[in-house]
Amino acid sequence: MKILSAKQIKQADKLTIEKQGISSTELMERAATLVFDEIHKRLQGAPIPVKIFCGIGNNGGDGLVVGRQLIEAGYDVTIYIVNYSDQRSPDFLVNYDRVKNLSKNWPVLLKAEDELPEIKYGDFVVDAIFGVGLNRPLPNWVAGLVKHINASGAFVLAIDMPSGLMADAAVADMESIIKASYTISFQVPKMAFYLPGTAPFVGDLQILDIGLDPEFLKDAPAAAELIGKAEARALYTPRQRFTHKGTYGHALIIGGSYGKIGSVCLSATAALRAGAGLVTIYAPKCGYDILQTALPEAMVITDPHKEILTNIDFDLDPDVIAFGIGVGTKEETIEAFEQLLKKYEKPMVIDADGLNILSKNGNLLELLPEGSILTPHPKELERLIGSWKDDFEKLEKARAFTKKYKVVLLIKGTYTFTVTPKDLFINTTGNPGMATAGSGDVLTGVLAALVGQGYESLRATILGVYLHGKAGDIAAERFSYEGVVAGDIAKNTGAAIFDLFETEKTNIS
Repeated sequence: MKILSAKQIKQADKLTIEKQGISSTELMERAATLVFDEIHKRLQGAPIPVKIFCGIGNNGGDGLVVGRQLIEAGYDVTIYIVNYSDQRSPDFLVNYDRVKNLSKNWPVLLKAEDELPEIKYGDFVVDAIFGVGLNRPLPNWVAGLVKHINASGAFVLAIDMPSGLMADAAVADMESIIKASYTISFQVPKMAFYLPGTAPFVGDLQILDIGLDPEFLKDAPAAAELIGKAEARALYTPRQRFTHKGTYGHALIIGGSYGKIGSVCLSATAALRAGAGLVTIYAPKCGYDILQTALPEAMVITDPHKEILTNIDFDLDPDVIAFGIGVGTKEETIEAFEQLLKKYEKPMVIDADGLNILSKNGNLLELLPEGSILTPHPKELERLIGSWKDDFEKLEKARAFTKKYKVVLLIKGTYTFTVTPKDLFINTTGNPGMATAGSGDVLTGVLAALVGQGYESLRATILGVYLHGKAGDIAAERFSYEGVVAGDIAKNTGAAIFDLFETEKTNIS
């Protein structure tokens, strides 16, 4: 699903009105009626006080339509007009008159912070102050209203956007954003819904199809692409009947050190579960017995050193190398990594201490094979690209990094981002149970398996992140968020592939 900018959404509204021969007021009625339907489904006529805060633009117009329909359905509704300007949108005025003609209790005008109404725990608040068009800081007294709503403990439903949040720009005052319990947005998701700094304000999210022009939506260039099951399924290449293990690539997992052999075991397991035809592990000598016992499907080569990697030498031609998990950052290991980079030319998957080595030794970045995949969590990313003032600057810096070094950058998080110089993809699978030791090692193995099977690096990253998250979701269904361990994620990678085609899930204990 595409993520579009605020400007593009306005263009879609305008084109829809022209092509469908409707008025902007009719389009507003259509959208707001769908919001009313969702609220009515949840409240079911319950005698809960509903307090609707409407701005004086089109988002406020949506709120007025919802308020009018809730009044008609018999709810206890109070509408407040947040009068932050003398200017009103035409559609706001139309719906303001409709509400006045319907109700004996006209909307209450709010003009200053000392007029803020009482909001109680148990109230149902509808936020319709500002929508996708917001492009400036809130007036001081409106910011005070936002803080008043947030402090109330009421359930807050935001229409289109939590007020104070901008669709595709940073917000200076994060305390002046509505912290919604639930957000109902229109037609397409917005970038701010998925960024670490702003996503928590959205709460649970629902996107309603309000019938905007499908041709425009199809042709509009995306600011980002949201990856769900349909998008992931389109990336998957099914196996052919007449193939063999050599068809599906040889992945070499290089990593581990004394006390951290489990990391390469997890990664290799994931690579096998994600379809790698052959997996070899290169580890210190201390890992040999452990790996041969724990994972008989994998081959093992050992470094001359017992506890760390010092001389990465192998007599094979792997289709992909994954490096960094559990290796540490000893000088001998850094030197061995440098020699590996100088002689290996195929795309690599680099994680964990591999990233730390790169950030401390910037000259090694120039040696990265083109198309390599780097998988940092936020702190590792900061060490690679430098600090940022907000998530939008972070993404710009990440794009510049991928362009300079010709790599794919995977930024881990609640919503994992895949970044290239031109494209941005946001993953939708995964859950809090995956915040567990070894989860990233599993992802490294999945990515290595896909690259080894011939998936181009970007395609492998998008699909691999989706499958990794889905495997975690399947594991959490069985073991709970708290009960998931990284091995469960690795073992359920195959079940995640099954799920692409809506086959009955197979959980493996």
